[in-house]
Amino acid sequence: MRRLLPCFVLAGIVAIPLSGIADSIVEEIIARVNNQIITRTEYQHSKEELKQEAQQQDPANADKIVAERDKDVLRDLIDQQLLLDKGKDLGITADTELIKKLDDMRKEMKLDSMEDLEKAATAQGVSFEDFKQNIRTQIITQQVIGKEVGSRLSINKGDELAFYNEHKADLERPEQVKLSEILVSTEKKPQGATDEAVVAAAQAKANDLLAQIKKGAAFDEIAKKNSDGPTAAQSGDLGLFKRGTLAKQLEDLTFGMKKDEVSDTIRTKQGFVILKVTDHQAAGVPPFKDIEPRVQDALYMQRLQPALREYLKKLREDAFIDIKPGFVDSGASPNETKPIETTAKDATAKELKKKKKKFGVI
Repeated sequence: MRRLLPCFVLAGIVAIPLSGIADSIVEEIIARVNNQIITRTEYQHSKEELKQEAQQQDPANADKIVAERDKDVLRDLIDQQLLLDKGKDLGITADTELIKKLDDMRKEMKLDSMEDLEKAATAQGVSFEDFKQNIRTQIITQQVIGKEVGSRLSINKGDELAFYNEHKADLERPEQVKLSEILVSTEKKPQGATDEAVVAAAQAKANDLLAQIKKGAAFDEIAKKNSDGPTAAQSGDLGLFKRGTLAKQLEDLTFGMKKDEVSDTIRTKQGFVILKVTDHQAAGVPPFKDIEPRVQDALYMQRLQPALREYLKKLREDAFIDIKPGFVDSGASPNETKPIETTAKDATAKELKKKKKKFGVI
């Protein structure tokens, strides 16, 4: 959400001066939320993001998803600003959390410094300041929701068991294995080394790592320090696989293994791999005790959504919100007090008044 800069506003148009540039960028304001604005550019950008997300999530039904959610684009922008304002009232800055989040991302990408992370973002055409601001916004809004809404939800064991029994059909799952890997690559060839020497060195290293694991070394620590795979930062975690998603050789091997069992070294195109089955889930509805955290999360989200909408409606009732004709806030409260425009002695002066609270004209 753009913060107000020194500007002039006339009939819903904001001209934002740019330092060192004679011309100005002219933006159309489509909504005011307290002392902030939402521009048509932000609105159109959010609509484009919606299309991209829908295409990534479900390409076959992307148009249907967009049609269903398009009406809520402005609502979501207003929600975001209301939560940011509340975060400011609560003294939430997210400074510490932002630094930690960025550092975690840097480590996951195996970058040496924050400057390298900035270069990576810039190389993809993303402003690093915008990138950081988006993360900060996510942290603040999530903390406000957790503090103001989530913490007030009451869920007990009886609620969880009732949800479990009502949703058994949704909880049914196929047989799956959860895998972690250690990859010793043969694709990095030192200058002057023969292919045979590279393969032999990789195999020797993989065998040594396997020997360490068999002697009691932690698989995840070995993976984090030694794996050449993209999952090294996640301790080698590959996630869940059901039958038919792995190569037959690997499927036959891993589905015949028990939880916490480790394979021998396996030759692949990329090098030598050691696999660990970190979980082996049987087909059917899992016992409640095995998925209680999952049930808790699902029930929490089910109750959070309506509670959050009620909370956001109340925030709207205490806020100044002015929306340009032709645009609709689908989350508006019927109890909102609409701004009233009055004429002063000076015909060019206009003041927007609202019950309970007054805000300066933008």
